[in-house]
Amino acid sequence: MASNDKEVAIEFLPLLQVYKDGSVERLIVSPIVPPSFEDPKTGVSSKDITISENPTISTRLYLPKLTQPNQKLPILVYIHGGAFVIGSAFAFDHQQYLNSLVFQGRVVAVLVAYRLASEHSLPIAYKDAWAAIQWVVPHSLDNYVDKEPWLANHGDFKRVFVGGDSAGANIVYNMTIRSGIEGLHGGVKILGTFLTHPFFWGSKPIGSECRVENKKPFLCRLCENIYPEAPDGIDNPKMNPLGPRAPSLAKLGCDRLPVTVAEKDQLRDRVVWFYNVVKESWWEGEVELVEVEGEDHAFHFMHFGSENAKNLIKCLASFLLK
Repeated sequence: MASNDKEVAIEFLPLLQVYKDGSVERLIVSPIVPPSFEDPKTGVSSKDITISENPTISTRLYLPKLTQPNQKLPILVYIHGGAFVIGSAFAFDHQQYLNSLVFQGRVVAVLVAYRLASEHSLPIAYKDAWAAIQWVVPHSLDNYVDKEPWLANHGDFKRVFVGGDSAGANIVYNMTIRSGIEGLHGGVKILGTFLTHPFFWGSKPIGSECRVENKKPFLCRLCENIYPEAPDGIDNPKMNPLGPRAPSLAKLGCDRLPVTVAEKDQLRDRVVWFYNVVKESWWEGEVELVEVEGEDHAFHFMHFGSENAKNLIKCLASFLLK
């Protein structure tokens, strides 16, 4: 029995508890903060935009301090992490991270607030993220109405990037595959995709996963809960990009793909395996692996301001500046 006298139906510690009355308690929460005009440390401004009323999908936009009035900058669509069940586009941890990345990478960024499981089972998060990029790209068209000024005036649609961390990196990968298959409005193409500690999983243990027996059931149970109707279960193409029914990697709709892993992350070996398969595939783009030693999953949020976190942000900013 929970401390609030509600009975727990299922729990995924330390992330969340789901109660029998259907309510959800998230146990890891970064404070919600408002957008800001010219952040004191970086000069980056941010604002919140609702891009869809039904369903409700919101974003937080970021704009670095401009050096000239009509300056054009690359566009970054960013998807936050949190195992599909926690996290927010309006949380302090992502606000400080995006302020830093936007400042160093000189991009207009769109941070997407997708709906979370378990209230909204997958594939809802994928649909929300796809709706967000479909909202962004028509701003490239001259006859598009109701343009968002930051995107319309300062976005360079020849330099569109997508990126994300953890579950967000999983979503971004799936967005990139879908864009390669279906295309985007106005002929816009994704120049580059970056995946930071992507949350991929599958039924067959890879590398050190064989030795982490207590972790595998947790991630399998979590995936079953957040995507209960997934075709092929844990090996569905969205969770396992190398599963039996996964689309060909040749369909990746970007030119450049840096993949970042952390040495102590339980997902590390699977992601390295993914990188090696991409490298040997028929995809014609450029893939790169960046490994940070001595760190664990999402360390750049947990230890923001550390030397390794600063170096990772600098690495990603360099990717955006190329």
